[in-house]
Amino acid sequence: MMKRIVVLLLLSLAFQAHGQDQKGATTLRGILLEQLRSTHNVKEWFVPANTAVEGLTAEQAKWTDGSGNHSVGQLANHLVFWNSQEPAKFKGEQPAKYSGNNDETFNSFDSKQWNATVKQLDEVLTEWEKAVEGADDKKLQAWASTIAHIGTHNAYHIGQIVYVRKLHGAWDPSKGVK
Repeated sequence: MMKRIVVLLLLSLAFQAHGQDQKGATTLRGILLEQLRSTHNVKEWFVPANTAVEGLTAEQAKWTDGSGNHSVGQLANHLVFWNSQEPAKFKGEQPAKYSGNNDETFNSFDSKQWNATVKQLDEVLTEWEKAVEGADDKKLQAWASTIAHIGTHNAYHIGQIVYVRKLHGAWDPSKGVK
């Protein structure tokens, strides 16, 4: 019953957000893919991940404001970790080992690996989209809430990435956020 409520809520929100004339998806798969893509590489209501990290140097990626907030690199590293964990579970695979300390998902960032982190972020987000595209309806029903939360989690941290870039003076407002 709860899963049906989640599905109906997702559909309702999608219709409200896009209006009746919009190209928005009308299936659960379509809505989930739309959410995943808008936090990956399709600019719609906000800046997607690929745009948020685009053109940043390793030096810029490790910058922090000195008040304990995360760097862009740490945020991207965190997104890579969590977007790798859940697709593995979704596909019935064993996810990477996790100690239970979420701070490690941020703090294991190595600026020497910045370009690899950017590439990994794109790859794991693509992996999620392919997994949803290939899943049967029953699996999508079972995972709908988790996938929707992943999209929300991604959007939250992408907003932080843009904010940190703005604080550092490393954001081009023509990319979507003034």
